[in-house]
Amino acid sequence: MKKILIVAAVLIVAGALGGDVFAAGTTTVNVSANIVGTCQFSTTPTLAFGALDQTSGAPATATGTLSFWCTKGAAYTLSDPLGSTGTYSGSISNGTDTIAYSIGYTNATGSGTGKTSPISSTLNATILNTDYVDVSAGAYAGTVQFTIAP
Repeated sequence: MKKILIVAAVLIVAGALGGDVFAAGTTTVNVSANIVGTCQFSTTPTLAFGALDQTSGAPATATGTLSFWCTKGAAYTLSDPLGSTGTYSGSISNGTDTIAYSIGYTNATGSGTGKTSPISSTLNATILNTDYVDVSAGAYAGTVQFTIAP
C-alpha cells in the first residue's frame, strides 16, 4: 500500500508541474531521389516510296519524322544499325532482288528537353534510279532499327 501511495504522490507532483517533466525532441529526416537519364521513342514513321517508275531517270524519295524524348539535360545520340549518326545505307528486297536506299536524318546528337518536349528527327530517304531500273516487279520491303541512348 505504501508503494501505491508513493507512485500516486509522484504522479500528482508531475501533474502539478504542468506536464513539463517530459522534454520534446526533434530530428531531421533526409529525403533524396535520383533521376536516371533515359530516352524513349514517341513515334515511328513508315517510309513509303510508292510505285517506282523504271522509265524515269529520277531518284525516288520518301520522308518521315521520327520523334523521341530524353531526360532534360541528358546528352543523347540517335544512331542506325551501322552505328552512324546522320546517314544510313541499306536495302529492301522482294525475295529475289534487292534495291539499295539511303536515309539521311537530323538531330542525331543533342541534349534532352524532357518528356513533354519531344525531339523530331526528319528522315529523308532516297532510292537512286540506277538501283531500281533493272529489278523484277513485286513488292519490296525491309526494316531499319534506330537506337536512341543517353
